[in-house]
Amino acid sequence: MLPVSLCLDLGNTNYKAAVFQSDRLVDSFYFKEHEAISKLKELIHMFAPQKSILASVVNHDEGIVQLLKEHTKFLKLDLQTKLPFLNAYGSPETLGPDRLALVAGLSRQFADENSLVISIGTCITYNFLAKNGAFRGGAISPGVEIRLRGMSEYTARLPLISREGHVSLLGYDTETSLRSGAINGIASEIDGMIERFEQQYGRINAVLTGGDAPYFENRLKSKIFADKNFLFKGLYAILEHNK
Repeated sequence: MLPVSLCLDLGNTNYKAAVFQSDRLVDSFYFKEHEAISKLKELIHMFAPQKSILASVVNHDEGIVQLLKEHTKFLKLDLQTKLPFLNAYGSPETLGPDRLALVAGLSRQFADENSLVISIGTCITYNFLAKNGAFRGGAISPGVEIRLRGMSEYTARLPLISREGHVSLLGYDTETSLRSGAINGIASEIDGMIERFEQQYGRINAVLTGGDAPYFENRLKSKIFADKNFLFKGLYAILEHNK
């Protein structure tokens, strides 16, 4: 029977889980904080994982950790975790485990090549792994919701709008102008950042992921590989590196 692994990513907006059978991702699940314990019990019952890994950027219920420890060989991703790349980030104590997982995904998929993973969620993170296997960082900028909320909260008259709706380059009223600035601005930022990384480092492999990645995949000019499960694949790579 092939070994089963459970990978958990606890983020600011959603809690997410993925089940791997050997190195194949079988399924992924999204749930809210209040559903975490019951959902994990359900997944453990359904798939009987032997190993698990947790990456969390939020203050989560410690019952999650206890449950995983009781039923699996458990690994929490933190500063002490052995990584499949050299972490040369200047302030590792401030580095989110989600970014470590994303870079681990690069190390597994693009060994010995310059690569960049761009994750679009609450914030947009750019994480660059050099072909010598060293991670020194990248960049962080506001995501869609932060931009829309910021324009409303820091001005007297601009409304808070939904991202859903008409998007064109030329906004024809306040709502579409705000949406154009936020959405097209992010697309142009990503294209520009990829171009600047390539100017400095030569050809790179670029990956787009995160909850809002599907919204931008077809808005970019750059050649980019989209994978909504890339963080999970990085978590699995770290889990395998620590077996």
